[in-house]
Amino acid sequence: MKQKLIITIGLALAVITVNSWAETSFEYAQVVESRPIYQIVEISTPQEQCWEEEIVVDRYPRRQGSGTSILVSTIIGGAIGNAIGHGKSNRRVGAVLGAMLGHSIGRDIIRNKEQSGIREYQTIQRCDTVYQQHEEERLVGYRVTYLYNDKEFSVRTDSDPGEQIRIRVSVQPVL
Repeated sequence: MKQKLIITIGLALAVITVNSWAETSFEYAQVVESRPIYQIVEISTPQEQCWEEEIVVDRYPRRQGSGTSILVSTIIGGAIGNAIGHGKSNRRVGAVLGAMLGHSIGRDIIRNKEQSGIREYQTIQRCDTVYQQHEEERLVGYRVTYLYNDKEFSVRTDSDPGEQIRIRVSVQPVL
């Protein structure tokens, strides 16, 4: 068991030592080809669309009506009902029915007065946001082929490097 641990630690130290011997430098390589890469993307552009719309506006004048019409019509209805009835009990029933009918008529008169208003037409502008979809071809990078030590390599870059590309060269000994 101790031997396995010692061998494992020794191998780990060897790997660390080999990595510390590695040497990294930067050089320039000649670009053989730089080809743009395009991608089709969908664009959604917001636009405001407006239109005119005609609406009806009913205006009712604010009245602070009194209950006089209802009161008067109730009294008149009760008096008429009382006058039409024959006998004491018929007069009472007639007065009650006449008063109820008079009250209803008075309420209808007031309601009709309140509902008589002015009708106006107004043109208003309404707007809404709509989204226009369209496709667009966009440049997303470059496929660059370069030559280093008489070998071709290829890499994708964000920008066109020009005639030369900077590369990282790492040298490690082989054990």
